[in-house]
Amino acid sequence: MPICLCGQPHALGRRLLLASAVAAATLPMRAVTTRAQSTPASAGPANPALIEDLVAANRILYDQGVVDGFGHVSARHDKDPNRYLLSRSMAPGLVTAEDIMEYDLDSNAIDPRGRTSYLERFIHGAIYQARPDVRAVVHSHSPAVLPFADTKVALRPMNHIAGFLGGGVPVFEIRDTGNPASDMLIRNVVLGHALAMTLGKRPVALMRGHGSVAAAQSVRHVVFRAVYTEVNARVQAEAMKLGTPEFLNPQEAAAAMKTNDALVDRPWDLWKRRAMPK
Repeated sequence: MPICLCGQPHALGRRLLLASAVAAATLPMRAVTTRAQSTPASAGPANPALIEDLVAANRILYDQGVVDGFGHVSARHDKDPNRYLLSRSMAPGLVTAEDIMEYDLDSNAIDPRGRTSYLERFIHGAIYQARPDVRAVVHSHSPAVLPFADTKVALRPMNHIAGFLGGGVPVFEIRDTGNPASDMLIRNVVLGHALAMTLGKRPVALMRGHGSVAAAQSVRHVVFRAVYTEVNARVQAEAMKLGTPEFLNPQEAAAAMKTNDALVDRPWDLWKRRAMPK
């Protein structure tokens, strides 16, 4: 595979990798269809505290301007790693516990009861399949992040709070999956796997012409990352008007991420009180 001096694959190499992922994901589609025709078994009721956090996450992300009428956040089921929890298709700022649905990792709803699912639920199922370490996922179209998804300017950590960006932020190019005229949505298993491959082991990936995705070890951690990805993008854009920013180096970013991962409850409590006043 052709490699550039920075150690990242050239565009041709990325297209070949994504084409391979699409081909691999397409092979078992008959099996996926067969599973979808039967009713997957439920993992049972999730921990009420997890449901509460997931509802709060929806409200917080809306309050912080990361999502609006669109976007979604999910959590891996605490009883079964092969199931995840996601709201029915609705505006995140209106989500309640009764709206949370259970899915298998092919993103089939377990007990839809007439409820509509998000078109892009495949983002979540594919990332959970590819990343056993991930317990929560956010997909958003946050406005400050979009310019970095649509230009060749890399999103990089401006300060310690965004240290999780220090490993690099890849950009998913949906055209590399072979459809030059898509509606940009991750609306099937094949596209979900292609996006998960672009994300790789990183916490955040951008999506050209679309938005971004964040992954983390808990709902609270993924909300932290989604919020501070948006904040970092705003700060970086402002700094670039003044000159060339001095970004965190990889060692600084890794050390900062380790520190902040132990402190996510501090902003969470503040954001939750503001988004869900008693």
